[in-house]
Amino acid sequence: MITRTRLAAGACALLAALAAGMAFPAGAVADETGATAPKVDLVLDVSGSMRARDIDGQSRMAAAKQAFNEVLDATPEEVQLGIRTLGADYPGDDRRTGCKDTAQLYPVGPLDRTEAKAAVATLAPTGWTPIGPALLKAADDLDGGEGSKRIVLISDGEDTCAPLDPCEVAREIAAKGIGLTIDTLGLVPNTKMRQQLSCIAEATGGTFTSVEHTDELADKVNQLVDRAADPVVTPVATTGADQCAKAPELESGLYTDREEFGQQRWYRVDVPDGYELRASVSVSADRAVNPSYGLLLRAVTEKGREIVRGEAAGNGRTDVVSTGLRYPRAKLESGDGALPPESVCLQVTHSFAPAGGVQTTPGLPLELTIDVVGGPSESGDVASFGLGRGWWLLGALILTGFLAGLVWGWLSRWRVAVWRTN
Repeated sequence: MITRTRLAAGACALLAALAAGMAFPAGAVADETGATAPKVDLVLDVSGSMRARDIDGQSRMAAAKQAFNEVLDATPEEVQLGIRTLGADYPGDDRRTGCKDTAQLYPVGPLDRTEAKAAVATLAPTGWTPIGPALLKAADDLDGGEGSKRIVLISDGEDTCAPLDPCEVAREIAAKGIGLTIDTLGLVPNTKMRQQLSCIAEATGGTFTSVEHTDELADKVNQLVDRAADPVVTPVATTGADQCAKAPELESGLYTDREEFGQQRWYRVDVPDGYELRASVSVSADRAVNPSYGLLLRAVTEKGREIVRGEAAGNGRTDVVSTGLRYPRAKLESGDGALPPESVCLQVTHSFAPAGGVQTTPGLPLELTIDVVGGPSESGDVASFGLGRGWWLLGALILTGFLAGLVWGWLSRWRVAVWRTN
């Protein structure tokens, strides 16, 4: 029995090793620890308010330490992780000094779990809450490399170092186009703190979570760290033109650009004979905007055919608006073989308007997805794309239902006749 168990365990280990070898070719592991390794910087509030004992009967600081230990145990090997503190060292009343109180507790890099846990164990609630300065420093902690970058901010109060607004800091980080995401977790948040942490997260496409229990904190941070390790598609930076003739030619892929208020962006895609263009666009309002806005995506072919799709919103909060369209190019027969690709111009227009006193530059972040795929039909009829070729199946189903109804009606009448006879 023991021998069988060992053989089964050995077989499972061998299969796991083979699977890992197929999923991660040689050099992939080395690559993950190098330029493309995902990076996460955990930014922890260690201000005096973390002494409050309102999370499962223990202090907020104790809950954070417990959660951090669980997170450090579960961090994937390929993730380079660091820890930064704010308000951990200066206990005095001098605002200028207190607002500089942020330090890197554990550098972003390959994780030594024992060393990181020992560093966290030394923390004690101390000083101010300089969220803005801490975010700026955390962005520097993650500098370099081509992998995903994520800041996870855990705080129990709003920033105490205005006028350096942490929400504006997050928008500045987003404007750099370095692909950095900030997720925020609020410990027992009030309304003002919830609004500030939500704004920070939304500015970079991150998430905000309200936390009132220790297990919630550990689970959420683990999710965010794991998310950093997930494969991501890095958008390619491009610059749209102000007219179709000057538009950059794009292939299938994910692209990023910025579009100023009142501006149009044009892009061009070649669609081969018998293929279909699928395009979608999202524009993020990474700053305060006026209510009632929309997004328009317009495709114009060489023959003047237009396809227009739009989406509108009206709440005026920081948001993302998306829309998309499909253009199928029917396959036509030509005496000289396949026809040359058709140039399709895509125009992106939004109607966002900046709120009073808000910076208008750089433009709003724009993300464009282009996909050119083989069309489902070669009949030459554009209507045949999609469900067009299914009409024969629909007709067969109708005929079958009609015949089944006749048979069922005949059987029912026969049963009634037999019953009356008896």
